[in-house]
Amino acid sequence: MQRRPFLRRATVAAAFLCSGLALAQGNYPSKPITLIVPNPPGGLVDTSARIVGDTLAKVLGQTIVVDNRGGGSGNVAYGLVARAQPDGYTLLTSYSAYHVGNPWLMSKLPWAQKDFTPVALVTVATNVITAHPSVPANNLQEFIAYLKKNPGKLSYASQGNGSVSHIGTEMFKAQTGTSMVHIPYKGSGDAIKDVLGGNVQVFMSTPPSVMQHVQTGKLKAFAVTGKTRHPGLPNVPTTAEAGLKGFELESWVAIFAPAGTPPDVVQKLTAGIQKALATPEAKARADAAGIEIRYLPPAQLGEMVTRETAFWGKTIREQHITAD
Repeated sequence: MQRRPFLRRATVAAAFLCSGLALAQGNYPSKPITLIVPNPPGGLVDTSARIVGDTLAKVLGQTIVVDNRGGGSGNVAYGLVARAQPDGYTLLTSYSAYHVGNPWLMSKLPWAQKDFTPVALVTVATNVITAHPSVPANNLQEFIAYLKKNPGKLSYASQGNGSVSHIGTEMFKAQTGTSMVHIPYKGSGDAIKDVLGGNVQVFMSTPPSVMQHVQTGKLKAFAVTGKTRHPGLPNVPTTAEAGLKGFELESWVAIFAPAGTPPDVVQKLTAGIQKALATPEAKARADAAGIEIRYLPPAQLGEMVTRETAFWGKTIREQHITAD
């Protein structure tokens, strides 16, 4: 009999706690949301985050802050979000190569895929095989022929160990039987500076990093790695059109929340992102940057991650790619 008042008080306290949590989730978002970006400003991931952040802020009626945390091949940002409170106020802008490549490339990570809850796929982009104008080739076949005659003479830039530009160029080398020296950078911004300066001669990257430089003649573009030509580079053939069939490479950007984020918060976020990406503003900005908006809901995004993790694992093992 003496325990009943305590039990009664505990039950009441629990009820208030649950109702408070439900109220907090029901009012979500009631404060600014932070999008953590695993890359420096510029390039596909940062551009995608800013398109999503600006348009989603208007849909949700709340400030969204883009926080660039480059470094460690994405691991700084991923580790930060993996340890964040699962309340929907700290989100990860995930880059495909980091998300599905790093688990195969690095034995010790400050995160695991299970630490994140899928929210939405937001953008995808083909890649463009580009070179400094000093490279003596005018098309993809001439470029491959030059590489074969001069093994190891040229160097290629990447956005970091394990990035799509790294893994993709290694796949290109393997398929064409060529050799280039890998020079990793901390992001596309740093990489493109050295490529434009001729310090590094080759860069395979997404359109936001290279499109304007191709259009102004500061870079040569040999091919795009998609199934169709890119609308911003209509004169640049696909790899298949240029004589390299079977070589396609696509990068994607998606939003993830920390594992354990309430389902209703995830649902509000993904619905808001879908609405934001459908706005004329989002489309116009994506078109200008040379990227494609492609929304997928949480379940389909999770399935895609599973498929791509298996594919990249197979590719990394077969090509003996390392993060060193």
